[in-house]
Amino acid sequence: MSIPASPARPPLLHRSLHAVMRVYWRFARPLTMGVRGLVFDEEGRVMLVRHSYMRGWYLPGGGVERGETALDAVTRELDEEAGILLTEPPRLFGLYANFREFKSDHVALYVAGAGTYAREERRSLEISDYGFFSPDALPEETSPATAARIREVREGLTPPDMWAV
Repeated sequence: MSIPASPARPPLLHRSLHAVMRVYWRFARPLTMGVRGLVFDEEGRVMLVRHSYMRGWYLPGGGVERGETALDAVTRELDEEAGILLTEPPRLFGLYANFREFKSDHVALYVAGAGTYAREERRSLEISDYGFFSPDALPEETSPATAARIREVREGLTPPDMWAV
């Protein structure tokens, strides 16, 4: 079940801001660190989010802020984007490089299973929709990298070096 989109912000403004931030990150912060959380519910479904400023479904996550650990960042991002309140530390599954948008972006993927978190409904200007989905029936616009990460975790595969597929 997903939460309906919020009419709070105009999508064009968010897409423009996202584009400006990509340019800023490329030149002002050439080395970046990000986190993503792969959260399973009791039925084995995975939490995905859809951002208000870009197309597609993704694992919740974002950037690691100055003075923040990767664990702190994934805990914060899961709460902010999807109302996932971790009650136990998630498992670090892999560390990936992603050179697609930034000069040197690295992403830590954490996995949280059912029973390791509580839920609160969230409304966010950044997230237009979120919900749990069966790994065998992901939304049509799920990013290829997101689908690949879900498959790697479910099948116990060794994580590749690169995030992008």
